[in-house]
Amino acid sequence: MTQRRGADLGTVQETLLIPLYGRAVESRKKDPILTDPRAEEIVAAIDYDFARFDGLPSLLGTVLRTSLFDGWVSEFLAAHPTGTVMEIGTGLNTRFERADNDRARWFDLDLPDVIELRRAFFTDTPRRTMIAASVTDETWADTVAAHSTGPYFFAAEAVLPYLTVTDVRHVIDLLATRFPGSTLALDTAGPGHFDTQDQHDALSKVDARMRWNCAGPARLAEWRPGAEVLASHTLSGLPAPMYDALPATTQEMLTGLAAQRLPQVEDYRLSLVHLL
Repeated sequence: MTQRRGADLGTVQETLLIPLYGRAVESRKKDPILTDPRAEEIVAAIDYDFARFDGLPSLLGTVLRTSLFDGWVSEFLAAHPTGTVMEIGTGLNTRFERADNDRARWFDLDLPDVIELRRAFFTDTPRRTMIAASVTDETWADTVAAHSTGPYFFAAEAVLPYLTVTDVRHVIDLLATRFPGSTLALDTAGPGHFDTQDQHDALSKVDARMRWNCAGPARLAEWRPGAEVLASHTLSGLPAPMYDALPATTQEMLTGLAAQRLPQVEDYRLSLVHLL
């Protein structure tokens, strides 16, 4: 039997295991929202108590978020086939395996302990490079700028809410200054979601807590004059084409969720922003 690998990760970094497990669980379903055989393989190879997340509604939420981000990346690459995609806080994400077009340049950025774990499952290629650094460290921007061309798409999935507002502003300024005209996909946690973290089904199982309370992506436009919010959705209000392609049981669940208008759902937004 192959020996399983431990996941020696920092407090916030541990949260990357939640969406990883969500994709693995979803991939095994008869009618999945997305398939991710690599996630299944990685979960099987890591020595971690994933069972603590079994049956949690948030697992489906992570899959829906990832699927929406996948769609945005695919749309970007359809318009810019040789553009550059960068995963901020990449974790053990496998978006490259799902959305790559065989022409784009990819970068996977995360903290050193995460990249060390990631290298057990992924390797660099001429078009795909891992970078071990904090997103707040400006040195990564030098590496990306020196080894790629625009346009640029930055995917920050389940990353920025764990930073302080000061650090988030620094990151937004860094992206807009070094890569003007870039597109940023991100999630934001408003008061209804932020203030219920201790009761959250998944976050209550780990020690990490969000630090940036943001009412919505319009705040980013206020910080960066000229920035434009291209799209913004809640998990209960996904784009119609994506909703229509979901399994019927998921559609029914989301319709019921939308009718309840729960603050912890309505205050969590997935947005696409054009930065100038």
